[in-house]
Amino acid sequence: MKNILVIRYTAIGDVALTVPVIESLAESHPQYNIIVLTQPQFAPLFEFMPGNVTFMGVKHKEYNGFGGARRLYKKITSKYKIDAVADLHGKLRTLLLDLMFKLHFVKVSVVRKERRKRNQLIRLHNKKLEQLRPITELYVRTFNRLGIDFDIHFKSIYPEIKGNMKEIDQIVGEKNGKWIGVAPFASSEGKILPASTTEKVIAGLSQRGYRIFIFAFGEKELAVARPWAEKYTGAELVTKELGGLKGELNLISHLDMLIGMDSSNMHLASCVGTPVVSVWGATHPYTGFLGYKQSINNAVQVDLPCRPCTIKGNRKCRYGDYRCMANISAEDILNKIK
Repeated sequence: MKNILVIRYTAIGDVALTVPVIESLAESHPQYNIIVLTQPQFAPLFEFMPGNVTFMGVKHKEYNGFGGARRLYKKITSKYKIDAVADLHGKLRTLLLDLMFKLHFVKVSVVRKERRKRNQLIRLHNKKLEQLRPITELYVRTFNRLGIDFDIHFKSIYPEIKGNMKEIDQIVGEKNGKWIGVAPFASSEGKILPASTTEKVIAGLSQRGYRIFIFAFGEKELAVARPWAEKYTGAELVTKELGGLKGELNLISHLDMLIGMDSSNMHLASCVGTPVVSVWGATHPYTGFLGYKQSINNAVQVDLPCRPCTIKGNRKCRYGDYRCMANISAEDILNKIK
């Protein structure tokens, strides 16, 4: 059996995007043993993978530089005889590890991120506003260059599509009526709605009689979200009680819909087959980062000549007002909830 090492360290949304690809690869090619190298906390994403997928969690920051790459290479090869490497990360840290394998005549394929097309999409002048290939397709092509062909046919990380409700019913209770998740936070300001808009969305959902689960982590986010949960009927914060990624995925699988930014929760919902109303500001679905199997018809955005201005969201607004998010109304989002 050939051992294929698949590398993707961060971030959680990008790791989640590998899930449909890796599961489809494993099911299509049971003759391969697929070793997934990522961070330990992402293990719940791979818990129900086919038997030929092996999870290897490492804290990648412990393996910095050339010396760190060499130590990690030895750690991996002490457990497995690697026959090929698919680097789905493609940054300096992983490229150094790739080099270790190349020096030992192991075939390595690195994801090609089509940076030229990305730059044409986000530049201010003469912008080329065209749909780029989905990230999942770029990942598949990485395996194709190793001589491995397959199609993606993923539905959910759970064998029964949804998670085991018994594992969380003591926290969320029995499901009655429609459950809507609201994940209003992201890693950068250009991907976050104004708090006043989010509050109006929650107020509107409350008026419709929905049960609303607000996803917030860390004291800064909780400080913003807690007053909403206290103010609006049906709204609640349960993220702490869920105990981490495993419980969060389980709950998301039982939602009727999630309202999320261009952030990790959109991709987590995609891993459990939950539809998402996705909100886009500085970024854009054309970048290829729309959640797997999510509908572009559920994307909420405003047309501005300046957007998209970034692929990942990590760029300050050139005008200082993040008008791409400020011009989105609560009604624009609520109208997508069916």
